[in-house]
Amino acid sequence: MTAPDPVTLAVLNGRLVQIADEMDATLYRSAFNPIIAEAHDACHGLYHADTGATLVQGTAGLPIFVGAMAFAVKAVIDKVGRDSGLEAGDTFLFNDPYDGGTHLNDFRLVRPLMRGGKVFVWLASVGHWLDVGGNVPGNFNAKATESFQEGFRVPPVKLARAGVIQQDIIDILAANSRVPQSNWGDLNGQINALDLGERRLHALLDEYGEGTVLAALATLSERAATLMRSNIKALPDGTYSYDDFLDNDGVTDQPLRIALDLTVKGDRMTLDFSRSAPPCDGPLNISRSTTVACCYVALKHLFTDVPANAGCLAPIEFVIPDATLLGVSAPKPVGGYTETILRVIDVIFGAFAKATPERANGSPFATINALSLAGWREHGKRWVMFCFFGGGLGGNPEGDGLNHGNNPISTATIPPVEILESLYPVMFTQWALRPDSAGAGQHRGGLGAIYEVEALADGGAEVFLLGERGKFPPFGVNGGGTAALNRFVYETDKGEATPLLVSKVTDVKIRKGQKVRLETPGGGGFGDPARRVPERVVRDVRLGYVSRDVALNTYRVVLTNDGALDAAATATLRGAP
Repeated sequence: MTAPDPVTLAVLNGRLVQIADEMDATLYRSAFNPIIAEAHDACHGLYHADTGATLVQGTAGLPIFVGAMAFAVKAVIDKVGRDSGLEAGDTFLFNDPYDGGTHLNDFRLVRPLMRGGKVFVWLASVGHWLDVGGNVPGNFNAKATESFQEGFRVPPVKLARAGVIQQDIIDILAANSRVPQSNWGDLNGQINALDLGERRLHALLDEYGEGTVLAALATLSERAATLMRSNIKALPDGTYSYDDFLDNDGVTDQPLRIALDLTVKGDRMTLDFSRSAPPCDGPLNISRSTTVACCYVALKHLFTDVPANAGCLAPIEFVIPDATLLGVSAPKPVGGYTETILRVIDVIFGAFAKATPERANGSPFATINALSLAGWREHGKRWVMFCFFGGGLGGNPEGDGLNHGNNPISTATIPPVEILESLYPVMFTQWALRPDSAGAGQHRGGLGAIYEVEALADGGAEVFLLGERGKFPPFGVNGGGTAALNRFVYETDKGEATPLLVSKVTDVKIRKGQKVRLETPGGGGFGDPARRVPERVVRDVRLGYVSRDVALNTYRVVLTNDGALDAAATATLRGAP
């Protein structure tokens, strides 16, 4: 198989990525659920016919999904191998978090693209459905001790046979959700995305030929592997270790260690998580495939020039014992997987900072704060609002971290307040940056945020939260400071209260007119705060990002009474021992 010339390769790469991008856009524009339609908690890609390996991903989909989908497609390939019989238009549906999934809300659709009676590639779609049964609306059950308490689990099944939807499957899905109409809309959006991807890819193959496109896909994977080996070889050989912690598992108030020993040897890298905590009782476990997927995301952040396909993992060895909470199997609960994968990414960033401190980033806020409010409308219909929230990203060698951004697991956006208020009986009474939440540094972290939500329905609202960083703040690097801790407050008839487990909430109900408030962390700082340009500190104070007290005692910058820089006093203070 001869590699295409550089121009043809570039054109084909652009066309293939565009197909995935169009699939993403199709779902975003047609989904009923704002977590997909507005937040873009979904993705699409093309996968290898025999191995399921990632070939192409879109630029707008969630990277964590793309990494996990390779295992999901392999699960479908294995099922086809066992059952035999595959036709054009067959579409598999499942949400199994232990077999290529993440958690039960994330439904995957996988379809073969057939050419000449054989699979050319697999097309896949994944999106976060709003509610899939379980003990709590929205499914972020912080007290779950087995997956049966988180929702209903579907192994790979044929949703469509030769293009004909199986109504029995639809009926089962509808019967197991509090909001079946929302899930129905999302499912149709995913089906339409696969339909479009199939049409676009057939047109591309008709134009360029199957051999040319296969050669291009193979060349792109080989280049990713070559670039990753080159990046690894540029790092100093050695073993770099980093440990971080989750607050608790939602059941027992004990921290959970996430530990990494990262070894660089020549052009290969080993990520060894053997020292991590054992499987926990609560929903902070993840499967091996999810751990590998979030490592893929972290490495793509560190080596930005490497193409986004399976080739970038070729030089990487993973050690993920099933005796840890990072390699569990059914029925261990995994609903809070988002918190654990963020900590895995953090320890990769932390270990990398020891290998090349000049390229290090401070930790991002590293919690999605999965907040669900639920209740009943006046006409007796159930409503479930789920949302994730933003915080600060870490300071870096080139500048300050982003204020009020999203976590590095995704390119998702936080749903607009106007959309949430129009769909659910709630009102946001505060949506603002959180002062002094960023880790101090020569380049400070980004600021976290404050979100306050009031219940408007006569029956009030049930409240569920699955978050993190309530006890262990986002870390700084190269002398940078830690960011503020996560904080959650809810109103009661006796005043404000905070959860016993700090970042986990179940069994709380607020009345109409009462509020809940999230105060999210910022990002960790980069470098010594006393080396920050004084004028930038003055600007931060003027904008309300930093208090005068922090400016004086942490950044060692003196301001005059009218808020201007006192350059002489600052020089004296910074020169003092």
